[in-house]
Amino acid sequence: MPTPVALTIAGSDSSGGAGIQADLKTFAALGVYGATVISALTAQNTRGVTGIHQVPAEFVTAQINEVFDDLAVGAVKIGMVAQREIIAAIADGLARWKPAHVVFDPVMVATSGDRLLVPDAVEALRSILIPHAHIITPNMPEAAALLDEALATNEQEIEDQGKRLLGFGCKAVLIKGGHGNGPSSIDYFITAEHAIALPAPRVITVNTHGTGCTLSSAIAAELAKGQSMEAAVRGAKAYVTAAIAAADRFTVGHGHGPVHHFHAFY
Repeated sequence: MPTPVALTIAGSDSSGGAGIQADLKTFAALGVYGATVISALTAQNTRGVTGIHQVPAEFVTAQINEVFDDLAVGAVKIGMVAQREIIAAIADGLARWKPAHVVFDPVMVATSGDRLLVPDAVEALRSILIPHAHIITPNMPEAAALLDEALATNEQEIEDQGKRLLGFGCKAVLIKGGHGNGPSSIDYFITAEHAIALPAPRVITVNTHGTGCTLSSAIAAELAKGQSMEAAVRGAKAYVTAAIAAADRFTVGHGHGPVHHFHAFY
């Protein structure tokens, strides 16, 4: 039986909790071989980011071509991409190689609420990249930012925003509920046919660094193994919830530590 392969296109997190590093840990924990295309290098730790070095767009293209020319990539996860030229290079690569599954985590809004992308990059996400995605995984502020709307305040508004996001060309939307309140963290899986609420117990911990990266890469891993989209989303949600619940087993850094990607093993 062929080894399932997933590719992550994302930035490198020097502290190891998010980005490429979180994606590779997730792939490994879920039994999938991971390949990488690095779009940026960051200087960061659990307390924040102090520097970003963007990889030239032509080198992003070179990495994509080499991976697809040799590996049987079953699914692609795309993380933070901040420049229009890199967004275009990724979109061109997807159009050329036509992977069966593309998961896009549109990292646009910092924990502080500040937007991370300039307007022309946001427009490129909408018009160039999202049409190639099979599922996008914004949190509530990112969903609002993509639509240039106010933050949703209730379940109906979240579902309505998800339906409008489908209009950008993706097949499914998972709006993450980590920014909500209450004892449950509710994600909303939305397609043209239905909207499904996916609740999980809200875990109280400061060690949540890399949760968005981990969720999107877990979806990609499950898709690479042949799961349906809904089954992949449910499996990824369960995996991330357990990784957050086990995060306090770690004592890493002095800020927001990582989740425990290998909670099932040690």
